[in-house]
Amino acid sequence: MPRSSNAGGPDGVPSGPIPRLFPWLLLVGGIVGSLAAAVLTVEKIAVLRDPSYVPSCSINPVLSCGTVMTKPQAEVFGFPNPLLGIAGFAMVAVIGAALLAGAGFRRWFWLGLQAGVTFGVVFVHWLIFQSLYRIGALCPYCMVVWAVTIPIFWYVTLRNFDLKAAARYHGVVLTVWFVILLTAIGEQFWSYWRTLL
Repeated sequence: MPRSSNAGGPDGVPSGPIPRLFPWLLLVGGIVGSLAAAVLTVEKIAVLRDPSYVPSCSINPVLSCGTVMTKPQAEVFGFPNPLLGIAGFAMVAVIGAALLAGAGFRRWFWLGLQAGVTFGVVFVHWLIFQSLYRIGALCPYCMVVWAVTIPIFWYVTLRNFDLKAAARYHGVVLTVWFVILLTAIGEQFWSYWRTLL
C-alpha cells in the first residue's frame, strides 16, 4: 500500500490531532452534507413544479428556504447549487469510508481533495455573505451544509500541511470560527430574534 508523504501515520491518517477520528469526520460529514443537499434539491424541484409550494424548511421570515432558493445566488453556475453539494459530499464520504477500510492515497490525491474542499469553503462563505447581507434570510438545510463544510476543510488542511501551531489548537480555531459565524447571524437578524424573547 502506498504511503503518505506526511510523517507520523499510515497513508490517509493524519499525524496531528485526531488521527482516529479523521476518516469518521469525512464519512459522517460527507453523508450529512449529501443528505442536506439532496433534500434541498427535492425542495427546489417541488418549487419549480408548483411556485405556491412552501418548502419544509420555510419556518419563519428569517429561517426561510423558499426565500433563498428563488434568488439568483441559488443557481450560481446555471443549475441549483445543491447539485454541487450532492456530488462533492458523496466524494468526501467515499474517501472517509475508503480510509476506514484501510485505503491509502498518494500526495496528488490529497492535494486534489484540498482544492475541492477549499473551493467548497470559499463558496460556502460567499453564500453565507449573500444570505446575511443580500438576501436577508437563512436556509436551515444550507446551514447544515455550512456546518459540515467548515470542519471538513479545516481538518483536511491540517492533514495536508504541517501547521503545528494550528494543529495544537485545532478545536479552539474551529470554535472561534463558529462563534464568529453565529455572532454575525445573531447580529444581522437581532431585530427579529428579540421579538421571540
